[in-house]
Amino acid sequence: MKTQTLVGILFTLLARRKVNARELAAKYNCSERTVFRYIDELTCAGIPIDVSRGIGGGICISDAYKLPHGILTRPEAARMHEALLAMNEQLRDPALASAIEKFESQYMGKCSLPSSLGNIYVDSGSWGDEHNFSEKLALVDSAITGCEELVIDYVNREGKRSRRRIRPHLLVLKQNIWYTFAWDLKHNEFRIFKVGRMRTLLRTGDTFERIPFTREDIPLSFWPAERSVLARFEISPEALPFAQDWLGVETIVSADGVHTAEAELPDDDSLAGKILSAGAGLKVLSPDSLKERVAAEARRLAALYEP
Repeated sequence: MKTQTLVGILFTLLARRKVNARELAAKYNCSERTVFRYIDELTCAGIPIDVSRGIGGGICISDAYKLPHGILTRPEAARMHEALLAMNEQLRDPALASAIEKFESQYMGKCSLPSSLGNIYVDSGSWGDEHNFSEKLALVDSAITGCEELVIDYVNREGKRSRRRIRPHLLVLKQNIWYTFAWDLKHNEFRIFKVGRMRTLLRTGDTFERIPFTREDIPLSFWPAERSVLARFEISPEALPFAQDWLGVETIVSADGVHTAEAELPDDDSLAGKILSAGAGLKVLSPDSLKERVAAEARRLAALYEP
């Protein structure tokens, strides 16, 4: 019974995108407290559900979320689609037609597939991604095209969540990370948001007039000069591909079999961890302050595995 209710709540959210706890409690014959417990379980399972209180609030599922395609194989989805179409040819039932439309949106749509641009093949998802990131990207792109405001549940670098209402103007791809350049209504200014940090995205239906901007208005450095560090590295052959991907081949100098690189990097808490992710193949030569931070982080990491 619990599993049936969980699945029922999930499909109700997929169909309507926003409901309130009272409706779900009445539909599934349980208390509102039980509904919120089920919502917590769905959230823990990785489903992007957002709960907002007050007037106009409710339980919302991200407009970018769709069920993993692995639930049905492509042949299974195709055969089911054919069966639904054949049945509707005979019945001409509005409810069945609506079900077919939802099924096509879920399994037969194109927005979750990688995009091809001429001679460039672009797959915006990550390894192991069940197209969830691609759906987010497609939704932001659609909002930019339609000048539609979005409400996002955003997680910042410190892990703090905030609800933002944004007017997306541009998608930016830098170092394999997607950002949207958007007007933030909370701070009344343009800001850069990392798409991967958007936990949920909700369409509002409200449109806006685009604000003119130039390329110089976009903070393509993404960090202020006072928070950057000029770092120099020695790179072993096994770490060379990592350094090429991260620092760029133009920063690497090879002489007498020795590879070195110099690059200006964001000087934040994640820098030491990024360097250590290359293993022993990436050695910091300067500055000394960065060498000390990496060494301290390595000691903390080693302590986790000491018996």
